[in-house]
Amino acid sequence: MFGLLFFVLMAHTAYGDVSYSLPEEMKRGSVIGNIAKDLGLDVNRLSSRKARIHTEGNRKQYCDINLNTGELIVAERIDREDICGKKASCVIKQELVLENPLELHRFILTVEDINDNSPQFKQSVIKFEIQESADKGSRYLLDEAHDADIGMNSVQSYTLQNNEHFILSVLTGANGGKYEELVIDRELDREQQKEVTLILTAVDGGTPPRSGTVAIHVTVLDANDNAPVFSQAVYKVSLPENAPVDTVVVTVSATDADEGQNGEVTYEFGHVSESHLEMFLLDAVSGEIKLRRFFDYEEESSIELPFKLKMAKG
Repeated sequence: MFGLLFFVLMAHTAYGDVSYSLPEEMKRGSVIGNIAKDLGLDVNRLSSRKARIHTEGNRKQYCDINLNTGELIVAERIDREDICGKKASCVIKQELVLENPLELHRFILTVEDINDNSPQFKQSVIKFEIQESADKGSRYLLDEAHDADIGMNSVQSYTLQNNEHFILSVLTGANGGKYEELVIDRELDREQQKEVTLILTAVDGGTPPRSGTVAIHVTVLDANDNAPVFSQAVYKVSLPENAPVDTVVVTVSATDADEGQNGEVTYEFGHVSESHLEMFLLDAVSGEIKLRRFFDYEEESSIELPFKLKMAKG
């Protein structure tokens, strides 16, 4: 028991830590460094001592040793994002094991980020519904882009396609991340443009830089900002005095550039005498005017009926 305990202690005291830094995504077979030289080992004895690489934590064996040269070489694809995600430092702990006699050397691989990912938005289209009455300066928060890379290789800037109505405001959060807002720079007018489509681009700081885009689709909602207008300023009608009751005298018509309920109008007489109200019937929805009773040319040869338009909403 004493001999076994002594042997194990000696094996662990033989650890000599060394470290190597390498970029991710190196090709298989690429040389990382000469571990035999760095540890002062006899290259000619590596094969007889059955030198091998062991990875801690049952992870993949990302490197191997060339027994003829003592060089560490890449054995598996090393994807920094897959191994370490967004961690600032990405370290893989490994051991060089030599048998006959047993000797262990711990070493670490520090995996450096390369710009192998492009910024991506969660959605292919960002949709907004904005009232045309929205004030200049109104802000709308946009979804940020995500980049699996870190540091300067992550998202560094945003740009918005040139347009007449919106500008982009890019702000920096407390954690250093950037987020962007769509800002109204010129008021919208649904009657001129019902929909606006823009392209938002996120760019990282790599060399060369990578980018990702998303479409912004704005539906302009109607506001009750238009007054109804008659199709004619004056309607002139000739009618015989013996025209029967319920004769359609005229149908007035008006339109409103707004849509939906905002574009609906109703008709009513303006200031009209009681006798004229008794003589004519106005359909408030259709604008149709009918005779309610006979009229006498000798009593009144011409009649003027003023109208008012009322918007159904607003």
